Amino acid sequence: MTASRAAAVLAGLAVLTLPVAAQAHRMWMVPSSTVLSGTDAWVTVDAAVSNTLFFPDHVPMRLNGLQVIGPDGAVANPENPATGKYRSTFDVHMTKPGTYKITTANEGLMASWKDGTETKRWRGSVTDFATAVPQGAPELKVTANQRRLETFVTLGAPTTDALKPTGKGLELEPVTHPNDLVAGEAAKFRLLLDGKPASGVEVEVIPGGARYRKSPGEIKATTGADGVFQVTWPEAGMYWMEAEVRGGAGPVPGSERNAGYVATFEVLPD
Repeated sequence: MTASRAAAVLAGLAVLTLPVAAQAHRMWMVPSSTVLSGTDAWVTVDAAVSNTLFFPDHVPMRLNGLQVIGPDGAVANPENPATGKYRSTFDVHMTKPGTYKITTANEGLMASWKDGTETKRWRGSVTDFATAVPQGAPELKVTANQRRLETFVTLGAPTTDALKPTGKGLELEPVTHPNDLVAGEAAKFRLLLDGKPASGVEVEVIPGGARYRKSPGEIKATTGADGVFQVTWPEAGMYWMEAEVRGGAGPVPGSERNAGYVATFEVLPD
């Protein structure tokens, strides 16, 4: 592995496990199309972690754990995956009518503790935690980070089987179909945490094209007691959505959890 490739891998892993609110960079997937007609179609998806939204200028998104969930709920692998200097790309072959969810979920632990006067730090999986981190170490702090990233494409009429939540981490349960978003109209979504409504969660929505605007043009909403929030789209285009829940018990004793959700949507003209 070259030095530049190793640096990109480490940077990508760091973004996956950092708390959402602390990130200076944004991770995203953008499909070439989100609504298609016919009985057989392809979309190409760009995936990156960037300083400027939807412009690959930092590191590529790693494709580990990437899944395509078809209209029947079956899981398929993306085709023709490739990772370059600034972005990854892959294809999705749509052979069945309906909605496809393109998703990747990552989780990991960060730990710090005192070893004499030195502060030790570790980053890794729940599986490796018990052998890598000394239990009962002085000033031991453990944070569990979960992040889910999604986008949606539909061939023909929209369907909902692919949209079913897994019940793990922070997830989006659409009330309005994610491929039925129109400029000037309100859309409703529900956030779930481990399958239950996540109330009081702040959601940030940013339209694409921020590179050419003086301000990002962000839209903010907060979920109600039922986990539902509403967004009225000011204009057509691609939008990036992010939400985070911080705190609560993590998967190992004494750990705290940060759960993040990110999605990309296309809003069509009215």
